[in-house]
Amino acid sequence: MDGEALFDTTRLANGWHPLVAAFAASSDGAAVANYLARRRAAQAVIFPARPLRALELTARVDVCVVILGQDPYHGAGQAHGLAFSVPAGVRHPPSLRNIFAELQRDLGCPIPASGNLERWAKQGVLLLNATLTVEEGQAASHAACGWQHLTNALIRALADDPAPRVFMLWGAHAQARRELIQKPAHRVLVANHPSPLSARRPPVPFLGCGHFSAANAFLVAQGSRPIDWCGRAESD
Repeated sequence: MDGEALFDTTRLANGWHPLVAAFAASSDGAAVANYLARRRAAQAVIFPARPLRALELTARVDVCVVILGQDPYHGAGQAHGLAFSVPAGVRHPPSLRNIFAELQRDLGCPIPASGNLERWAKQGVLLLNATLTVEEGQAASHAACGWQHLTNALIRALADDPAPRVFMLWGAHAQARRELIQKPAHRVLVANHPSPLSARRPPVPFLGCGHFSAANAFLVAQGSRPIDWCGRAESD
């Protein structure tokens, strides 16, 4: 995949084009494109097919909640460009199972059959990974290839917008972006990553964090609609 195809802006929802186009034209963007080209030439299998999928489903002006993940799932058929989400019919990975468990505890949501979180994205939840690609079977394999220059720019732009937003930062990788969110109008929610390795550990266990109800309470206080976190996917 060449740089032009990798950073295809024709599918992006409104508001993202300037940021992605600027990155694509930069030396950082060229470095990411070149790195991915070299890895593919070495027969590496890279996921997902559309790294910018999160920016296709949620327009910038519509973003009311940002959930920041680390990097895509590295198993075949899992990653489809939305943090923590998997296509319908794919078994829920452990982190997603814990997310659904916390939703059940926090809001009484039934565990859905589908792990496809597009239903959240269409309500204004930006499901963004800090790193947008990964190699099969190798978690965090692209963490140093340069994606952070784009995703940090996206987070900074959302944090600089006047509209109050909720930022859910789960785990150390997400919390390292806390400094990008300076406006006090935003609500920043911090907890451990939902991975089984950390979901129950201190200092802030993910299981029991109450982030979904807290996000909705904040949105309602701002005069915005709450997220229907329990809504069923079309395939459920």
